[in-house]
Amino acid sequence: MVISSIDLKDGHVVQLKNGKNLVLQRDDADKLIADFDSYGEVAIIDLDAALRHTDEKGNTANTQLLTSLLRKGNVRVGGGIRDVKKARKLISLGAEKVIIGSAAWNTGRTDGDPILNVAFLEELVQAIGKQRIIISVDAINGKIAVKGWTETANISLIEGAKEAEKYASELLFTCVEKEGCMQGTDMEQVRSLREAVSCRVVAAGGVNSLDQIIQLERMGCDVQLGMALYTGAVKLDESFVGCLNWDKVQGMIPVIAQSPAGEVLMMGYATKEAFQKTFESKRLTFYSRTRDCLWTKGETSGHYLELVKVRADCDRDTVLATVIPHGGVCHTGSWTCFSSAADEKSSMERLYAIIAERFANPRPGSYTATLNDKRVREKVMEEAEELCDEAESREEVIWEAADLLYFVSVLMYKEGVTWQDIYNELDRRHKEK
Repeated sequence: MVISSIDLKDGHVVQLKNGKNLVLQRDDADKLIADFDSYGEVAIIDLDAALRHTDEKGNTANTQLLTSLLRKGNVRVGGGIRDVKKARKLISLGAEKVIIGSAAWNTGRTDGDPILNVAFLEELVQAIGKQRIIISVDAINGKIAVKGWTETANISLIEGAKEAEKYASELLFTCVEKEGCMQGTDMEQVRSLREAVSCRVVAAGGVNSLDQIIQLERMGCDVQLGMALYTGAVKLDESFVGCLNWDKVQGMIPVIAQSPAGEVLMMGYATKEAFQKTFESKRLTFYSRTRDCLWTKGETSGHYLELVKVRADCDRDTVLATVIPHGGVCHTGSWTCFSSAADEKSSMERLYAIIAERFANPRPGSYTATLNDKRVREKVMEEAEELCDEAESREEVIWEAADLLYFVSVLMYKEGVTWQDIYNELDRRHKEK
């Protein structure tokens, strides 16, 4: 599968040739990550941090932008991560994985010394877990490249990779001499690396076509793309479909539809043409085996499924589609095909959506629409007091807690705070410890 890359330098999104020469510069990072995350993971690289262009606090011209992107997708982040404190902070802010480059290597070693910075990597594994660590095995002419690719260490790619996988769930290999050149990557180097290690391998540097992406996928490697995406040489929707294991499923991929809250809604099958129509229309489309034709959910009922993103499973033979349902999903009228309930289950997100709708389209007699800023804050304090001082039985606690959560949700809406913002803060606190 393709991992889209957003490289940051001087506060801009850039693409460099051989890691040095500026080829492209953009200022639409929010749009890019929204588009990229629809089809897979996103790598965000702080090039200034990699080159040590930092202030006394370790920040760069990209820090604020990078931080704002961390929870806008399935993000891995790299560039200048040289200590456990910074890695832990990035994870707490929303990064799913961190990419460790120069800090992983014992570049000043003499004969007999380990090739890795073992003390640092062991501390890092202890702090955030091996599953969250990616080690860069970038290479120039077969030697590990360090310090923003400005130097090479006396460590061969294969030797370094075999040691590095002891401390990482993935290895990111960039063929530096091919990076940004759009001339194809070094397939033999990638093949040798893939055969040498058992962990996940992500290849980058020079990949310039759908055919090469599919070759690397069949080899068992993912691809991290930059220049090919920005120039339009490769399209993410075509890459997603091309990387699926069509031989295994005989032309039809099972697709599981789930709501943004994670509730399973339905399952169907999709052909390549069905995926193409899904991506073009942004409405989930299947292949009807009984009618032998494409079928867009909701084309007769109007209860369509608006596409948010797709993810392939590890075997590339099943797809999970996150969708926004517009009406009941099942043909019986039920909210999902796995329940007879007519409505979406109650949740904080559903409550928030109802509150938002009441303010946007107030109905006659709507209590919610009458709540101004002063009154809602008074009600939060009032309900909190009742919960703490008056609720004695289990039923009373439930009743008062429901009242409190309702008014808290109204206050959040008025302040532009979502429940996802609250979950993110709780996640940050959990991971920071």
